Amino acid sequence: MGRLMVATKGPRFYGIGRALDAWLAEQGARDGELSVFLRHTSASLTIQENADPDVQADLADALSRLAPEDAAWRHTTEGPDDMPAHVKSALTGVSLQVPVVAGRLDLGTWQEVYLIEHRREPHQRSLTLRYLGT
Repeated sequence: MGRLMVATKGPRFYGIGRALDAWLAEQGARDGELSVFLRHTSASLTIQENADPDVQADLADALSRLAPEDAAWRHTTEGPDDMPAHVKSALTGVSLQVPVVAGRLDLGTWQEVYLIEHRREPHQRSLTLRYLGT
């Protein structure tokens, strides 16, 4: 088990694949599976295309249309971007399982693991990592 900390500076997709591969190398991982769990409810995880940044922008726009800040949210204690962040997190999820082959994430050619920050303010996001395999 391990921990990965990711500093965010507002809403966007943060690629974490290299950091995950580095952690796997430290563990001496070969073949197995990596479980990644994000310990927050206002950010999320996804595996998406890494070649065209328009994909990330379009996904962010779609999530904002699904959970706009100006909706009639009841939970407003932490600011207008908090409840929409919770909805976006619920839609995209906070955990992933990724195959590991030869010590590296077995992602497709155009794939990356992203932490999606849904809040405007900077945050220090904490992920729990667990590798199972040889």
